[in-house]
Amino acid sequence: MKHTILILVVAMVVFGCTEDAPAPGTPAVYDPTPYVIDPATLPAGYDVVPLPSDVPLTKQRVQLGRMLFHDGMLSRDGSQSCASCHQQTDGFSDIRRFSVGVKGLPGARQAMPVMNLAWHSRGFFWDGRAEKLRDQALRPIQDTLEMDETLPNVVNKLTASETYRDQFVRAFGSDTITAEKVGIALEQFMFTLISGGSKFDKVFRGEATFTEQEERGRLLFFREFDVTGKKKGAECFHCHGGPNFTNDRYMNNGLDDDASFTDIGRERVTTLSSDRAKFKTPTLRNIAVTPPYMHDGRFSTLEEVIDHYNTGVKQSSTVDQLMQFNLNPGINLSTEDKADLLAFLKTLTDPAFLSNPAHAKP
Repeated sequence: MKHTILILVVAMVVFGCTEDAPAPGTPAVYDPTPYVIDPATLPAGYDVVPLPSDVPLTKQRVQLGRMLFHDGMLSRDGSQSCASCHQQTDGFSDIRRFSVGVKGLPGARQAMPVMNLAWHSRGFFWDGRAEKLRDQALRPIQDTLEMDETLPNVVNKLTASETYRDQFVRAFGSDTITAEKVGIALEQFMFTLISGGSKFDKVFRGEATFTEQEERGRLLFFREFDVTGKKKGAECFHCHGGPNFTNDRYMNNGLDDDASFTDIGRERVTTLSSDRAKFKTPTLRNIAVTPPYMHDGRFSTLEEVIDHYNTGVKQSSTVDQLMQFNLNPGINLSTEDKADLLAFLKTLTDPAFLSNPAHAKP
């Protein structure tokens, strides 16, 4: 079966049964073979992947990260893996409002989708508390509401596994396992979770065309609000522009007024009152399959999200200036406008990414 997105130039070599599953008793050998990302698979508008230069991507590190991402060994009782809250079919997100950890308790925020992370340059998590992806990868392991494990315990469990010791040799040249190496391997695998095969991308590349409704929605998405009323715009692109459909900023998008803030967001990291209730702008890629929406999952459907921006934005001391036209009385989208906008948002779904076997449990 041919897939639209092939992350590797020779995917069968990396994820097949021959190279990564040597015959029993075969000594593991360090393999520095680079992991090559095909530029043709990138989201429309990108031609390079801005990867860290200190630890180059290799096939074996990515394979190790893939193994770890899907392994419950990283959690205290073995019941949860990274993939438990980041399901591939759901755009590597969680359709539950709040993910439930090993103690049966809900998390504090909605699980963000994991895709196209190499293009995030301003930190990770809703509040940006992790500067690098390798740092972010280790935090859910230690979070008492999530995997509730310690890094020393993780290292001990992995060290007791011959399979993992051998894979660390292939990936890093030594069977000495450290938390830092675990973070790097997870980071490298997550960097390969690239979504660039949606209908939007195909139209951009001249391989498909929008329907009339999708095109009307596209125009709404990329137009500014026109105070003259001659051309209607939804103002979406200011926050969700660029090839990854995010400005990678932390913003207050008017969910609550000052008296209703229950989560101070970015302020918890920076301690600046000007960052109160600001959260990272998520990508809109695969948005139709990643409900619920917002940092607290308060909206169950995209229709609710569109209604919020149309008439529901609330004034507060830190609401972003880009919300000025969304404030009372709103941007006045009609029922047809909202349906058109929804149709366009659905063109950002990438079916091949959601089913790519290179991302699944090995």
